[in-house]
Amino acid sequence: MSPPRTPAPAPALAEVLEVVEQLWPLHLQEPWDASGLVTGRPEQPVRRVLLAVDPVAEVVAEAVSGGHDLLLTHHPLLLRGVTSVAADRFKGAVVHELVENRCALLTCHTNADSAPGGVSDAVARAAGLTATAPLVPHPADPAAGLGRVGELPEPVPLRELAERLARAVPATAHGVRVAGDPDAPVRRVAVCGGAGDSLFDEVRAAGADVYVTADLRHHPASEAREAATGPGGSGLPHLVDLSHFASEWLWLPAAAAALREALAARGHDVEVVVSARRTDPWDFRLETPGPTAGGTA
Repeated sequence: MSPPRTPAPAPALAEVLEVVEQLWPLHLQEPWDASGLVTGRPEQPVRRVLLAVDPVAEVVAEAVSGGHDLLLTHHPLLLRGVTSVAADRFKGAVVHELVENRCALLTCHTNADSAPGGVSDAVARAAGLTATAPLVPHPADPAAGLGRVGELPEPVPLRELAERLARAVPATAHGVRVAGDPDAPVRRVAVCGGAGDSLFDEVRAAGADVYVTADLRHHPASEAREAATGPGGSGLPHLVDLSHFASEWLWLPAAAAALREALAARGHDVEVVVSARRTDPWDFRLETPGPTAGGTA
């Protein structure tokens, strides 16, 4: 009879941070960003990790009630400077809940956007792209950077690409919005998880047939369509607009697997799971039938 197996020791938070730095290096984050450790002692053991898009109260409650030692979110909690984390406000209450229950909070925002295998790579996989390149290469690492651009194995109608993405992302009130002829063939695809309407010049320069991103505001989207369909325009790129939350959620399962495997390679059996909470801020949407007959605009 073989002796009972000794459980692998839990890594300290400091070692988990080393692994995270290898996967999603902090030097890749944008200058305005605030990724990194928010709460937690470097020496505390980490046996259970929860991944989520947003460090909101319901996600923190899930982490605490589930006995997680670390909550890793995509969006920062304290992106802009604060002078107080008193618990009478929602961000302060979140900080207190985490600290009082010994749950560390780590955020990987634009460093996870830019890193290979990060957010935009997850959107690219959902779109069906194989080989891709950064849309905006990072100055310190040309293999990394914001957005991705690549080609589908063969052209597909715009509607088919949009439907493929709609099946891949979590359900949201936003759904998937599309600008362009639904039957137009598309092959070269640019993507950017999260808000990507600042990258239209790069999308056009990349010769993309369609741009898949999120949070497209009226004026940038309208101007992009005018430039595409106006004098001398090619009609491209078409636009596929996802929910901000949904586009970035696509990264979480891949990130959980990567973190789990990297820790296992160091001899640690850490439970790494993805939150089931939908933290998109919108609850429902109504179709707009327009004014009734005889009404005024």
